[in-house]
Amino acid sequence: FAEIKQAYQPLHALLDHNYLNEIDGLENPTSENLACWLWTQLTGGPLRLSKVVVRETCTSGVEYRGPGEPSR
Repeated sequence: FAEIKQAYQPLHALLDHNYLNEIDGLENPTSENLACWLWTQLTGGPLRLSKVVVRETCTSGVEYRGPGEPSR
């Protein structure tokens, strides 16, 4: 978990308490777009991603498994 936290920290600093639609690439910050954006930002770093999960509520959200894979 320390590796995940370290890799995500710069993105957290960029996203936390900011208007998402003012961040390059997130002009339309839907959950689907945010999951895809996070995947793109984290790919190529130290993590080997299998999916990115973004939750709006405990029953609503999206899973993104990379380009060409359907989101759920």
